[in-house]
This record gives sequence, structure tokens and C-alpha cells, in this order.
Amino acid sequence: MTGLVILLVLILLAVIIVQIGKVNELAGRIRGEEEAYYQGNDRTGLWLFIFMIIFLVACVVSAYYYKDMMLGYGPLKAASAHGDSLDSLFNVTLVFTGIVFIVTQYLLFWFSYKYRAKKGGKAYFFPHNTNLEIVWTLVPAVVMTYLVVKGLVVWNDVMPDVNPDDDYLEIQAAGYQFAWDLRYPGPDGKLGTTDFRLIDLSNNPLGQDWSDEKNADDFLPSEIVLPKGQKVRVRITAKDVLHNFYLPHFRVKMDAIPGLPTYFIFTPIKTTEEFRQELRQYPDWQVPADPTEPDGPQRWETFDYELACAELCGQGHYSMRRVVRIVERDEYEEWAASQPSYYYSNIRNTDIDPKKPYELYGAEIKARNAALNAAFDDANAQEETGTIIGLENVFFKSGSAELQGDYTFELNKVAELLNKYASMKIEVGGHTDSQGDDASNQVLSENRAQAVKNYLTSKGVNASRLTSNGYGEATPVADNNTPEGRQQNRRTELKIVSK
Repeated sequence: MTGLVILLVLILLAVIIVQIGKVNELAGRIRGEEEAYYQGNDRTGLWLFIFMIIFLVACVVSAYYYKDMMLGYGPLKAASAHGDSLDSLFNVTLVFTGIVFIVTQYLLFWFSYKYRAKKGGKAYFFPHNTNLEIVWTLVPAVVMTYLVVKGLVVWNDVMPDVNPDDDYLEIQAAGYQFAWDLRYPGPDGKLGTTDFRLIDLSNNPLGQDWSDEKNADDFLPSEIVLPKGQKVRVRITAKDVLHNFYLPHFRVKMDAIPGLPTYFIFTPIKTTEEFRQELRQYPDWQVPADPTEPDGPQRWETFDYELACAELCGQGHYSMRRVVRIVERDEYEEWAASQPSYYYSNIRNTDIDPKKPYELYGAEIKARNAALNAAFDDANAQEETGTIIGLENVFFKSGSAELQGDYTFELNKVAELLNKYASMKIEVGGHTDSQGDDASNQVLSENRAQAVKNYLTSKGVNASRLTSNGYGEATPVADNNTPEGRQQNRRTELKIVSK
């Protein structure tokens, strides 16, 4: 019964609505609906035209008002060598698209007013107008051709890869949720090879191949620091999803794609401090950086270049921001020299080090030979005798005087230098740590010193120029209570006796 009542109510409501409609139609005729219709068209067309004027004026005025906050205008001009050409391309594009935008909006609203329905008005239809078709085909074609050609010129200027003989710094940026792993080359100036199959989040976040000697001096800093005026090639990779390497102030933007390495090249031309001084000239930047601290640093003082991810890569997307510091070359070199090698700090002589104990890279051998050259040259130039030169790569089996490891290169170099300075006489001194009894350590140090002396004589050094002596544990140079200290105390030294 209730359902029937509801149905009857709905039918009655529909009848009422239909009757109200008929009443309104009749009332409209009585009022002169046609005249009201035309008056409404006039008002609508006029208000649309007024809206168009306000809208276009607001676009121009707001663009001018906020120009100092837009890249390429006010203080936010490009800080890279190629940035001006990109900004110029955007400006040219803005001119043409701006003209089309204004003309299109004007015609859209003007036509709405001019061609509104009017009493006695009649539409005119024409099927063909050759001149009009030529105009709207030729003009866009010419403009697009110009924009495409200019874009290709800029692209070829911005996107070429480096030449082998170019002076450039190559770094790596690997994006992941939600941060960047950064890698710089060490003193050799070259990044080592990587393999994604070697990635270990705890010990090898970039999958560096430790059999490649170029990896030995690479370092993984927590910030991006680059020298002003240096061409930089950024090797861009991703370890999980799509990211984007975006340096807005340098007009650098490139996707970081898993499995597909990309790159970008740019040359910073303004240090962070120079850019801050440019911002300082604008009133909008001469305000407190934190409104709650009116006496705190001003906005321009807290400015930093930044690296941002320009892809929505997940909920933690915002945390991929990194500060970028551009500094003078000498400051960069000082910073780079202070960064520890990832291999030597985290991998060397650990269980995951693929190199055998005491096995050295070629660059290490070269550096050690250079240090020995300098040490002997300096000792020979001094008037006094007694200079001590430590042997850093001479090792013995535990509790034995048997040489082991890659010791030959260092002793060969010592023999070469002793033959160079033929009148120089030296004492080979052996030292041990405090483990074991004194007498055993004394004998062990004497035997180790004798073993080094024997090796040098086998390489052509006259035995009359060499003596050996063992000092046991009597002259430590470090704390014998720690493994590191004991290792330093187990040493072999050369003492210049006469020249």
C-alpha cells in the first residue's frame, strides 16, 4: 500500500511540473518573450566583451607584476652558459603564442557580441574563400618553420656530447625513492665503470666495479658542489622509477630512466654568492627569510641553487631536493681534495674487497714511487743525516720474516734510488708491536730488517752501504692497545746514515 501511495505522489508531482511549464510558457508569450530573448542576448554579448577586456588586461598586468618570480626575468636569469639561448627561445615562442592568444581571445568574445542573435538578423554562409585559406595556412606554417629551425639551432648548441679532448668534469646522479646518489671522480678525473647487478644498498649503492682502477678514487658526497666556469657532464640514471634531474637556475632538465642512462652538459657561470648579490638588488628579496624572525637573515642571504626531481615519483617526491653550491675553482679543488674515496673508506681490506691483501692499484704504485723519489731527493739535499724514510708497502707473514704481498715494487724503487745516490749509506730498521715476549720480538725485528737488506743487495745495492738493526717493540709510534696502533708499530724504516 505504501508503495502505491509513493507512486501516486510521484505521478502527481510530474503532472504539477508539466502544468507549471505550460503556465510559464503562456506567461512568457504574454510578456513578449521574443523581446526578452533579444535583450538577454545583448546583455550577454556586452558582458562577455567586457570580461574579455578585463581578462586580457589582467593577464598582461599580472605577468608584468610577477615577472621577477619567473625564470628568465628579473633576477632569475640563467646561471649557465647555454641558459640565455633557451630563455631567448622561450621569449620568441612567447611573442608568437602571445599574439595568437590575444587575437584569438579578442575574436572569440568580439564575435560573441557582434554576431549575437538580433531581430531581423540573418546568417551568411560561404563555402570557399581562397585568400582566407592561404592566410591561415601560410602564416602558421611560416611561424612554425621559424620556431622549429630556431629550436633545432638551440638544441644542437645545448645537447651535444663532450669531445674526448674537452676539459670537463663528469659526475653521476642516480635517482631513487626518495633521494639522489651522487658520484664524483677522484684525482684521475674519470668515473669508474658500474654494473647494476653489483648494486648493494649497504656497501655499493651505485654498483661500482672494483676491478676497474678508475673506481678507486671516486667519492660519493652528500652535496653537489661545482666550480664556476667548468663544463660539467652529468651522467643521469635511476634505480627504481622514473625521476627527473632538474636544475632550474641552470636550465638543465633531463629524465632519469631506469635501464637507460641519459646525460646533460652545462657550464655554471655564476657562483652561489654572486647570484645572491644579484638578488640583493631587488626589494622582494630584501625581506626576512623567515617572517617570524624579523631580525634574522634576509631572503637573498638564504638563497641556494637546487636540484629537484621534476617527476611525481611518489609520496616522498619533495624530499629529493638537493642544494647545489657553485664556487670558485680553488674552493672546489679544496673541497674535492677533502672528500674521502668511497673504496678506501668503505671497501678496502674488508670482506667484500675483491683485491687480495696488500694488492695495489697501478695509480697507488705510481703515487708511492713519486713519494719515494721526493723523500730521497729531500734527504740528499739536507746537510744533516739521520732522516728516516718509512716503507709503507713492505709486509711479512705473521710471526715470520718472510716477505709477502706486493712488496717488490717498493723495494725495487728503493734499490733504484740507492743506486742513483751511490754514496748514500742506510740502516734498515725493523720494528714490532708489543704482542709476544720482548726477546722474541727483538729477534723477529732483526730478522725482518735482514730480509729487507738481503733483498736490496739482490737488486744490485752494495752490501757495504747497508746495515740492519732490530728494535723490537722498544720504539712504538702508536698505541699498542688497538689493532690500528699495533699495525703502525709493525714497520720497516730506512735511516740515512751518511751521504
